[in-house]
Amino acid sequence: MRLDKYLKVSRIIKRRSVAKEIADKDRILINGKIAKSSSKVSIGDELTIRFGNKTMIVSVDDIRDTTKKDEAKDLYSIIEETYK
Repeated sequence: MRLDKYLKVSRIIKRRSVAKEIADKDRILINGKIAKSSSKVSIGDELTIRFGNKTMIVSVDDIRDTTKKDEAKDLYSIIEETYK
């Protein structure tokens, strides 16, 4: 699945256009490598996402095309969350 779509479906980022913008600014890493919005995400991948003053590292646990709000948390697990 594309990175921008995964971030939207998992509700880590609310809108796909925002996910695309963040990825294209080199603020997302997949397994330690810079990712673009079209990069493929697989189960077991580790995503590092840098928001303004927050860095979030998550592990991809599941991939689905659609989810309900309460099921979205099942798609990933938070490894680390830091604030600057």
